[in-house]
Amino acid sequence: MNTSVRYHDSLYEQLKTLRDFTAIINSTLDLDDLMNIVMEKAKTELQAEACSILFYNERTKKLEFEVAICNNPDTCETLKEKIYIDLGQGIAGWTALHQQPLYIEDVNKDERFFSGADKTTGFVTKSIISMPLIGRRGLIGVAEIINPARKDYDKEIFGALCKQFAIAIENALLFKESIERERIRQELDIAASIQKSFLPEEPLLRRGDYTVRAINIPAYAIGGDIYDFVDLTNDRVGVLIGDISGKGISAALYMAKVISDFRHVSVKQDSVSGTINLMNTLISRAPRGMFLTAIYLIFHYYSGSIEYINAGHLPIIKVSQSGEIKIIEAVSGPPLGILIEDYTPFELRLERGDRIILLTDGVMDAKDKKGSPFGFQDLVSFIRHRASSNRLIDMLAQYANDLAGGQQRVDDITIVEVKRQ
Repeated sequence: MNTSVRYHDSLYEQLKTLRDFTAIINSTLDLDDLMNIVMEKAKTELQAEACSILFYNERTKKLEFEVAICNNPDTCETLKEKIYIDLGQGIAGWTALHQQPLYIEDVNKDERFFSGADKTTGFVTKSIISMPLIGRRGLIGVAEIINPARKDYDKEIFGALCKQFAIAIENALLFKESIERERIRQELDIAASIQKSFLPEEPLLRRGDYTVRAINIPAYAIGGDIYDFVDLTNDRVGVLIGDISGKGISAALYMAKVISDFRHVSVKQDSVSGTINLMNTLISRAPRGMFLTAIYLIFHYYSGSIEYINAGHLPIIKVSQSGEIKIIEAVSGPPLGILIEDYTPFELRLERGDRIILLTDGVMDAKDKKGSPFGFQDLVSFIRHRASSNRLIDMLAQYANDLAGGQQRVDDITIVEVKRQ
């Protein structure tokens, strides 16, 4: 057979291999299947002793073994569990840093070779093909073929294959991310539903001359604000509003516990100070850094008397029937869960037509498109101009929620109104 025939036969075989690889690459979006199948095929085609894929971790700035295929399973596991490569370190690190392929026939003659992996695993590296994996979003990692026996492969075809492989990996990663986002979204929807079940079934309560209404708008699917109403003995009602420290799932989980504890404690203690002092003790046992700012009040719905404790929360805003605004800044002590102490209760009275407004700092922290917060003085002004409206807290919540103009709010909005008819 002449040289021309051998060349065409070799080229045909390599094009067939490229076609086979392309079919494999396009056959799945499962990341693990894709990488293992392709690297097994590469190992077989190039008659290599081992092959691997190292992913670039943007957080640690290191290359980490994601796939390692060799004859000894223990060697593969050791690589994935113990070996991390810095950018620029060894052949893989050089390939990642410069984003260029390397074909090293004798690693002992190349000063870039890093022998640490061999020393750890007992494997002996003689030659390496090292290819950068670069996607649309930048560096993905490095693919390595170790000790290939076959030398007659076409580097251009091999390089084109690696480019296709990188795009396939990126697509698989994006698909995996989308599946994970959907899973998280579904879990958050379930968590939000469960969390909502801990709040009063109806955000409205009428007892005697009093009406209690609440509005709660989480910044995200789940939030850390709480409110609750509880019927007590002797024609009294307890009302709680609070804000758990932190955001997200941890605050939401703890919110559920706090509400559960409050419902148990409030009916047992039956007084403002008894309930708050015991809640303070319980919350002090929470994970480090968790605390609760809160206002708890008990009103007698025939006499109009109110006893309350403010534990490091925002002031109570009293709105008289005439439209006069009074800021009640009396604070009984620090947020619950910080110090063990007795909280001092205070008293106030509502005449007919008066109301008080309790709220969390998500209302004042609401920011417009320019990043300017609503602010407490703006809040007071807003209430003053709408003091006679029966929809006051609805308008306030709507304004704070809409202020960002569609941008993500940073905190929950909770408002509770206690009004004497």
